[in-house]
Amino acid sequence: MSSLPTQPSEAGRPARQVLESLWLFAPNRDTQGGSAWWLDGPGAQGAGGCLIDCPAFTEANLALLQGRGEGRILLTSREGHGRVRRFQEALGWPVLVQEQEAYLLPSVQGLDPFGAERELAPGLRLRWTPGPTPGASVLLAEGGALGDGAVLFCGRLLSPVAQGQAAPLRHRRSFHWGRWLRSLEQLRRWLPEQRPLWLASGAGLGALRGEALIPHGWELLQGLDLEALAQQQPQ
Repeated sequence: MSSLPTQPSEAGRPARQVLESLWLFAPNRDTQGGSAWWLDGPGAQGAGGCLIDCPAFTEANLALLQGRGEGRILLTSREGHGRVRRFQEALGWPVLVQEQEAYLLPSVQGLDPFGAERELAPGLRLRWTPGPTPGASVLLAEGGALGDGAVLFCGRLLSPVAQGQAAPLRHRRSFHWGRWLRSLEQLRRWLPEQRPLWLASGAGLGALRGEALIPHGWELLQGLDLEALAQQQPQ
């Protein structure tokens, strides 16, 4: 039996609704100020929704998630784990993690590792994008409440660098810069061409100056100069 507390010790800030089916949680100090998201799934009360990375374990965040019906937790990289074990025990949801990083969560129940790709539901697809960490991944959500648009939950693969702009940021803790750039190159071919695409980063969003999503994601990805980025030094 777990010795972890079953209830949060702080109230916390409520999540912010960004789109009809999408919420952004407040920055989480447990993930170096990273961003976590909730995406409603189809059906009543968001059944089948997805928590993308972990927000702070607070009363406000837990209340929102407990009110969404059934769901799952998706970890886009080891940098988004946070208090995943506490959330899993409180919610009873499965935890999806790329198989390269499943070993980091030996005590988490309901662990569901995936490989190169997986379709979770129509219009909801996972892809392995190693580079920032060995098991980094992205989630593409299309259709439903998003209409003709789509959202790419890109974890730390792309970080905000200015209002409306994002780029890969190489750090000393980054896993492999060459694989990171190859993941971006392959991602450009994998994404739906010319479809309206928003980017939802798992990094800190301060550079967006109050905005949550980065528009024109397809064009932004196509415009990355991967040859020039190959010369980037760690920050």
